[in-house]
Amino acid sequence: MARRVPRPRAIVTTVLAWTVGFVIFFPILWTVLTSFKTELEAFSTPPKFLLFKWTMENYAVVQERSDYFAHVWNSVVLSFGSVLLAMLIAVPAAWAMAFAPTERTRGTLLWMLSTKMMPPVGVLVPIYLIYRDLGLLDSRVGLIALLCLANLPIVVWMLFTYFKEIPKGVLEASRMDGIGTAREIMFVLAPMALPGIASTILLNVILAWNEAFWTLNLTTSKAAPLTAFIASYSSPEGLFWAKLSAASTLAIAPILVLGWLTQRQLVRGLTFGAVK
Repeated sequence: MARRVPRPRAIVTTVLAWTVGFVIFFPILWTVLTSFKTELEAFSTPPKFLLFKWTMENYAVVQERSDYFAHVWNSVVLSFGSVLLAMLIAVPAAWAMAFAPTERTRGTLLWMLSTKMMPPVGVLVPIYLIYRDLGLLDSRVGLIALLCLANLPIVVWMLFTYFKEIPKGVLEASRMDGIGTAREIMFVLAPMALPGIASTILLNVILAWNEAFWTLNLTTSKAAPLTAFIASYSSPEGLFWAKLSAASTLAIAPILVLGWLTQRQLVRGLTFGAVK
């Protein structure tokens, strides 16, 4: 039976939650509003919130200057390609660590996590030289492999946490029925951990979508995603805030819609195993 929450407490909690949510969302809202202003109004003091002359000129200029849909396609390919490749590696690895652990499992997990503690700029030069010599600069294949390796520790850790919540007795029963390891992972483990797997995919797609450091340093035009598309509006002549805001709005719109449509699955995955 659910515990009844006093009405005043529920009201205060709701108002506080909406306030925190608005504060977090306000930079995105301000970016969207700025994208409909002229460059002069974007720099106006005091800033105008809603009472300004709305215009679509910035979006027209952005589309004329850059091939938006080509950048979107590159972002989709890089994000989903890198995450799917990471899942192919991480699912068996997390299964082995969760259900066939050894004395070195904990050390391996900590070592994988430690790779995320090093600043990416520390390995930029060697990776750039390797990619240059292998002909992988400005290529989708090279970026997919790099983004996969960059997010792999997070994917393994998340899946390991979710898999640990699966009762071992279920897997042992399937083994007694003679099922193999591959079929056990595919037809027994994966369906039971589906919320966790879905949230892992969604979070890491967002991480790959927003990756700017490697995409800006290893691409020029062919494989340039939306992060490079946004950066192109920062020039030596100055920042064009209205046009930059329009480019940013176009860049975040697809992933924002994806997050909105999948928020229930994301919350379900993040709370998977929290309640016994």
